[in-house]
Amino acid sequence: MKARVHISLKNGVLDPQGKAISNSLHGLGFDSVLDARQGKTIELDLKDMSKEQAEKEVDRMCLQLLANTVIENYSIEVID
Repeated sequence: MKARVHISLKNGVLDPQGKAISNSLHGLGFDSVLDARQGKTIELDLKDMSKEQAEKEVDRMCLQLLANTVIENYSIEVID
């Protein structure tokens, strides 16, 4: 069983990497880009368990270690 955790900065939190990406894209002529936000994805290989149990387990991982919930949002995707 696999799980993916997608983590991104909350709206209103400064994102210097996103700003650098946006500026670089503009410099390359991609004027359609209004803004860019940078995030991260963490892929986990899990022992066999129910999907519900996996979601709860990964949620606990996010709250305790993987995401800084003060400034970051996260979403969990469990893949059988």
